[in-house]
Amino acid sequence: MALPRFHTVAAFVVLAVSAAWVLTGEFSSIGSAAQESGDERQAEQAAPATEKVLRTVAVTTPDFIQHNRIIRISGVTAPDKRTTLATRSAGILGELKVEKGERVQAGDVVLVLDGAEKQAMLETARALLDQRQKEADNVERLVKTGISPTTQMDNARSALASARSQLEAAQAEIDRLTVVAPFSGVIDQVKVEEGSWLPSGEAVAVLLQLDPVVALGEVSEREISHVSVGREADVRLISGDIVSGSVRHVSLEATPGTRTFPIEVAIPNPDNKVPAGMTAEIMVKSEAVQAVRLPRSVVTLDPSGNLGLRILKGDGTVGFVPIDLIDDTPDGLILSGVPEDAQIIVAGQDLVSDGETVNAVPADSHLITGATARVPEQSR
Repeated sequence: MALPRFHTVAAFVVLAVSAAWVLTGEFSSIGSAAQESGDERQAEQAAPATEKVLRTVAVTTPDFIQHNRIIRISGVTAPDKRTTLATRSAGILGELKVEKGERVQAGDVVLVLDGAEKQAMLETARALLDQRQKEADNVERLVKTGISPTTQMDNARSALASARSQLEAAQAEIDRLTVVAPFSGVIDQVKVEEGSWLPSGEAVAVLLQLDPVVALGEVSEREISHVSVGREADVRLISGDIVSGSVRHVSLEATPGTRTFPIEVAIPNPDNKVPAGMTAEIMVKSEAVQAVRLPRSVVTLDPSGNLGLRILKGDGTVGFVPIDLIDDTPDGLILSGVPEDAQIIVAGQDLVSDGETVNAVPADSHLITGATARVPEQSR
């Protein structure tokens, strides 16, 4: 009888072992244990968080101050008066009496043209007037004695008046040879030289009056209500120097192209230290208002783009108040419109929104003085 093959025997052995394993029930118990472990893990993952973490913000109650609203305007300095002196008659420049940079008073002679022929005409006119005066006196005596008719008196008086007119005309021609300063100031330019021929109307010098010097600028139509004649103003020059003055003129008509109103600020300048034509920033001081000084980092925007501050309400939620920028100083922004009982959020204000409940802590002093605001670690 032939023996069975090896693989046939192995197959029977495997079948027997499998049947014994199923009969012991271990398969079903292992599957149940695995299912129970999976259910426990799902239960743990599905457990909801019982607490919500609140953002932490730093708040402060600001100190209110009285501060003048500052209207800042770009401008330029200009002389109070400026004129170009010109000849009133043609002739050769005989005497130039001024130099560049020289101070002159009103009525001082600037130059004189040669006019020998006009001087001769003046002497002739004087002599003629003297002759006509004597003739008129003789005729008047003859008329009083009855020797001459009264008509000769009329002719003599007419001739006397004509001679007087000729003298006045000759004197006017002499006066036209002289150029005088119409007001006190400084000779800024001299455009002629002695000995040159000058036609009538030739520009010879430029005269400036720099005391006071004037700062010219234009204020917007939104701020014109805060500017009036007599208001104090500081003017920062391009050199960094600051000089003080007052508003002396506010135009009642806006410039058509820009809708801005020209203004003038008069600045005392007795030593002529402030030149004309220099770039300047005009800072007009308006009425004093109640305001607070806060660092620039505190200011934020609401969803509509309005500039304002985030505050802490009494119920512990976040609110927003619009503000008005009064001034920008090296120590921070000067803001008005802040409620007197407001607690201002000075750190974390950009991470919270209106109506959100927050955890508020007192702000450190460096946050109030304008240092870079840092959000507490709990809010990150």
